[in-house]
Amino acid sequence: MFGRIKRNYYCLVAGLQDIELDTHKLILGQQDLKDYLRHELHKNDYALVEKLFLPYDNINLLNILQKTEAPFNEKGNLSNEFLEEQIKEPSLLPDYMVKFINAFKEKEPVYPEISSENELTYLFYNEMLSDSNDFIRWWYELQMNIRNILTGLNCRKYNLNPEHHIIGDNEVAEAVRKSHARDFGLASKLDYAEDIINIGKTEDVQERELAIDKFLWNILDEHIFFDYFTVERILAFVLKTFMVERWLLLDKEQGREMFKKLIEELQKSYELPESFKK
Repeated sequence: MFGRIKRNYYCLVAGLQDIELDTHKLILGQQDLKDYLRHELHKNDYALVEKLFLPYDNINLLNILQKTEAPFNEKGNLSNEFLEEQIKEPSLLPDYMVKFINAFKEKEPVYPEISSENELTYLFYNEMLSDSNDFIRWWYELQMNIRNILTGLNCRKYNLNPEHHIIGDNEVAEAVRKSHARDFGLASKLDYAEDIINIGKTEDVQERELAIDKFLWNILDEHIFFDYFTVERILAFVLKTFMVERWLLLDKEQGREMFKKLIEELQKSYELPESFKK
């Protein structure tokens, strides 16, 4: 059902090493990188890149619907004008957005027990977890699981009802909703559950965010270990640039360290192991 031919991007992966860094930002930031990849990738593979930018579109959509007057986030795939027009009569948006817009306008939420933000995120994850691409399904389930575990810990800490905050329908979501075990009964089912629970105990918010990003960085490396020149390696690179750019804004020293690591990884990305060459 989900099988497909994987294209190899030898020159593109090698060319990613040309990205530069100054004292303030990545020269090739998220938007520029997306534009670059639009011209370099097969259209079907570029569509996968766009799915990594959808969370920005979700923020913009929610802000427009709720009339928050928050600044429009230009990192999304969809322009302000396009979103405004589609909200009036949605037809060219992803299915989860259409469902959310219709429910919002009719004041009949799909998931009435949770906030509008969580409802949109719930619908978004549902669609991503049924995507035809293995990487997209894996990445967004990972994101949802981490989010739910950390949210579950906060619900316990502040005596909140998890039913109002946990999203999704998978085994992890159900365990966090119902289990009273310290690890939500997940340690034997999810190999990274203990890592996330330990991270969640960190009181300092910035330290906790950094620990999460380091965890994600390492698990991305593990996941694409044998994807030398495929779009999956490029998708992982895009996600890492998200982290680098964020930390350059939050903590320039940490951001530069993450950037240095990214470049070192790229320099090794086409040095294939001997077992692969045979």
